[in-house]
Amino acid sequence: MQGIVWERLAVTREKYRQTRLEQYKNYENVPNSGEEAMKDCKPTEKGGMYYEFRQNTRSVKSTILHFQLRNLVWATSKHDVYFTSHYSIRHWSALSGANTELMNVEGHVAPREKRSGILSEGFSQTQVSTLAVKDNLLVAGGFQGELICKHLDREGISFCCRTTYDDNAITNAVEIFNTSSGAVHFIASNNDSGVRDYDMERFQLCKYFQFEWPVNHTSLSPDRKVVVIVGDDPDGLLIDASSGKTLHSIKGHRDYSFASAWSPDGRTFATGNQDKTCRIWDSRNLSKAVHVLRGNLGAIRSIRFTSDGQFMSMAEPADFVHIYDVKSDYNRRQELDFFGEISGTSFSPDTDMLFVGVWDRVYGSLLQFGRLYNYSYLDSLF
Repeated sequence: MQGIVWERLAVTREKYRQTRLEQYKNYENVPNSGEEAMKDCKPTEKGGMYYEFRQNTRSVKSTILHFQLRNLVWATSKHDVYFTSHYSIRHWSALSGANTELMNVEGHVAPREKRSGILSEGFSQTQVSTLAVKDNLLVAGGFQGELICKHLDREGISFCCRTTYDDNAITNAVEIFNTSSGAVHFIASNNDSGVRDYDMERFQLCKYFQFEWPVNHTSLSPDRKVVVIVGDDPDGLLIDASSGKTLHSIKGHRDYSFASAWSPDGRTFATGNQDKTCRIWDSRNLSKAVHVLRGNLGAIRSIRFTSDGQFMSMAEPADFVHIYDVKSDYNRRQELDFFGEISGTSFSPDTDMLFVGVWDRVYGSLLQFGRLYNYSYLDSLF
């Protein structure tokens, strides 16, 4: 799959896999959280085949700047993938194979038009910590609280701002969404313990909520009414999206969380934690997680649901992405097994493709998997 010629190496794949499992150091903020959490996990059946390997693109080098933040790969269609490569934010086309730079943030980046309230002088040498791309909007977040927004159908940069001048300013995650009226917004989660909602029609900050700990990830429910907040605390929060008021605490994880996602069903959401578990919650009864799913070697750093709600992927920091069959009540899963740090994962909006960014000095690439349907002839129609 990755083009590793094991016959030429002094070790077999099986032996190297065993060594990685034994020696990979999972980062924990709470000592022994992984061991403790294993007691909560349910056994699941490995061996599902939902997505098959299609392509390994070595020319796509999707890099990582912060070891805990792994949301740096986004697919806007089954042919269009956006990713970061050092200071470059790039687009790769599965149709043409073209790998195009959209933005280089090493030099000076500033918005094309001057507007009141916008940081018109821009930034230089932005270290991109997180990325989000949806429809025609791309938002990059930086280590110093920078936010850089670009409309993909327009020239230049649309909007720049610094969320905070706090020493602990890193932008941990961004989520782009449409309000119930259709306006384009995004939510930024920051290490200064703030969550900010920006209106991209007017380029304005419209909501700001402050919490007691750094916020690592947020997910807005499909009905836009509630938000899952996770961060540097074992407990997460469910808050009211308009007021910021806490509705529930989410208790069960044993370390800090860096991933969350809502199922399209609007009732179920998932959280990923450094205790090596992904927990599935029913928002109607949050007394405990419905399921506790385990990783093999490390934290669950990113979680994605397909748009039809059929599958959920959870990515570890390296080597493994697990795809769960939601309709089997998370009992069956497919395990993608490779070597390298994972920069991000993304299902295409139509669910046909899954893209995985792998960062490795030698074998770094973009892995592409295609959805398997019951009737294989369907694939020939597209």
